[in-house]
Amino acid sequence: MKPILQVALDFIDLPRALKLAGEALQGGADWIEAGTPLIKSSGLDAVRELRKRFPKATLVADMKIMDVGRIEVESAAKAGADVVVVLGLASDSTIRECIEAGKHYGAKIMVDLLEVDALLERAKEVERMGADYIGVHASIDEQMEGKASFQGVRAIAGKTGIPIAVAGGVNSENAHEAVEAGANIIIVGGAITKNVDAKKATAEIKKAIEKKIKIKSELFKRVSEKNIREMLSKVSSANISDAMHRQGELKGIRPVCSGIKMIGPAFTVRTYPGDWAKTVEAIDEAPQESVIVIDAGGVEPAVWGELATNSCLENNIAGVVIDGAIRDVVEIRKLKFPAFARIITPTAGEPKGFGEMGVPVKVGGIRVFPGDWVFGDDDGVVVIPQKRAVEITNRAMDVLEKENRIRKEIKQSGTLGKVTELLKWEKK
Repeated sequence: MKPILQVALDFIDLPRALKLAGEALQGGADWIEAGTPLIKSSGLDAVRELRKRFPKATLVADMKIMDVGRIEVESAAKAGADVVVVLGLASDSTIRECIEAGKHYGAKIMVDLLEVDALLERAKEVERMGADYIGVHASIDEQMEGKASFQGVRAIAGKTGIPIAVAGGVNSENAHEAVEAGANIIIVGGAITKNVDAKKATAEIKKAIEKKIKIKSELFKRVSEKNIREMLSKVSSANISDAMHRQGELKGIRPVCSGIKMIGPAFTVRTYPGDWAKTVEAIDEAPQESVIVIDAGGVEPAVWGELATNSCLENNIAGVVIDGAIRDVVEIRKLKFPAFARIITPTAGEPKGFGEMGVPVKVGGIRVFPGDWVFGDDDGVVVIPQKRAVEITNRAMDVLEKENRIRKEIKQSGTLGKVTELLKWEKK
């Protein structure tokens, strides 16, 4: 079959979903999916409204059915869905009920193999039951950890007789890989729904699918360990804070210079108040492009100044964070070196040599371990635990991408409150 482009509307606000659907269809989308968040937020009225607005479109209701298959398929089909999704983890009885209801009410059934371990075995089982489509799906939360779904497609392709849908991290750069892996239905979410120009994005991905080519994309890509720094350079400390559920900020630590970002793994130093010996020694010990993070007790006198800063520039150090005092800020600003501190003072301490390097420290109320990723900008400093660096970077990118789309909608609709239907979500 000719590859199908399905656009997943994973919104919680129906007006935004309807607007996006219109743009996607104009761009050449084949199928429109009422995503699970949209159905949970607006109920099957989301499907009804999509059917009303776009009477000729093929509509998919991503119900993620786990029980009462007949009732849920019937209700979705009557609302206007052409395809209804049941989870492969559901019981055989539930899946069979979905398939029978689909036949009765004129809906096709897609079985989503999300979180199924034995993909091929389950795919063959649901094919024997009479499913119309199989879905191979890397969830959004899994994508944030760097996982993809194309490998699952390859495990099934050519071994079943029904079309395969793939979802999870598809963009204009890798959509052709999904087709080459054996997918028949390419499900795209964020690369279209978070795009400032959804119509253009849809057209590009459609072209990439049909011609099996790679079309470069600056956003909507997920990182690995290798390109964390590159992707973090695109976001802000505010994006990272949102991605971490408003955690990770070093309280009271402020930038010395404005308009400069600081990104790098932490090289930690613990010293006594005013003792700058270990802080200077750290410049020689810290790896290039790392951030020196200093626990100086949060008090004066200064343990850092212009000469230490010049040394960092010679050794390609990415920045310094001081829970304590810094001085020579005029010179440091001229050098445009990323420096963050709690206190600015003219008074320097003395090099006594107490303290240690490469140990966990407490800075700005946060425990910082060697290797944790440190990010600083005009809003302050946040720390990303090393073990979650890939996930949090991806989630920060997701925040940025969503905000880009909302920013455009604000220009079109007037205010943030109107775009997000703020009053609807107030607690009653």
